[in-house]
Amino acid sequence: RSFVAGADISEMKEFSSIEGKKFSVFGNDIFLRLENMAKPVIAAVNGFCLGGGNELAMSCDIRLASQKAKFGQPEVGLGITPGFGGTQRLPRIVGMSKAMELTLTGRIFDANTAKEIGLVSEVYPPEELLPKAIALAEEIMANAQIAVKQSKRVMRMGIHTDIYTAVALEADAFGVCCGTEDKVEGMGAFLEKRPQKNFKNI
Repeated sequence: RSFVAGADISEMKEFSSIEGKKFSVFGNDIFLRLENMAKPVIAAVNGFCLGGGNELAMSCDIRLASQKAKFGQPEVGLGITPGFGGTQRLPRIVGMSKAMELTLTGRIFDANTAKEIGLVSEVYPPEELLPKAIALAEEIMANAQIAVKQSKRVMRMGIHTDIYTAVALEADAFGVCCGTEDKVEGMGAFLEKRPQKNFKNI
């Protein structure tokens, strides 16, 4: 029924200010590690994705949803703020105005709305969600993995800095890829009109 059930509210009800901050720091550390993994991470959301669940999904690189999925950051209705990065990732993904609206109202919304605002990439019938997520992962895996990892790294780092620094990061990544055997293989296959590519991740 849920993508992630979320935090234990009965436990959080007893938190002091110090305990609450420690809990938030702990959760943010985990989600930052997920966000900064070298490999791409796909969230397949089927069911409720509220609070910490939505924050977990937003830490993933690509989000897909089933028609049954429900999203939201309802924390203000519990007397707290989002604590695992929701106030920071949601504006970066959907824009400040919509993020403010959703966070300050605590509104729960459906998968089609999530797609409309850019929170998820695609919406599928529930029975198709996992096969579609696996197919997407396989499509990514068919490419040169050094290039995939460098692309993810530069996008993740670049969004947090100015455009001049970001394009310099991109130039570094482009240079790294130009020194790989996979570049030779990929470009060779293109020029030879050869569909099969034998990437070795070197």
